Amino acid sequence: MSNPTANKVFAAVDAMDAAALTACMTPDAVFRFSNHPPVAGHDNIRPFLEGFFASIKAISHSQLEVFELPGVLITNGVVTYTRHNGTRYQCYFSNTFKMEGNLIAEYLIFVDNSKLYEE
Repeated sequence: MSNPTANKVFAAVDAMDAAALTACMTPDAVFRFSNHPPVAGHDNIRPFLEGFFASIKAISHSQLEVFELPGVLITNGVVTYTRHNGTRYQCYFSNTFKMEGNLIAEYLIFVDNSKLYEE
């Protein structure tokens, strides 16, 4: 992966660092994770991320592909979630980042993590 924005985003996510991830977004960004309702603005996105990160033990992304278009960055790959009990759930994901300069204005995550909380 060679895109600086994607590098920052996945480093922040895999470190479960909500502050660093939020800093990759515009102040009024919209963040939509899977089937959850969208949240907008740093004051809403950061607590959403903190809550999600607290619900899992770890997260990692692999097999990343990055596609760049004017004003849009698309990333695909495999995400591995580690549950608090140590078991893992792995699935494919696709993210679309609608960019404003070097910041994400709209962050859309497409993933079927419906089995994440099944033990």
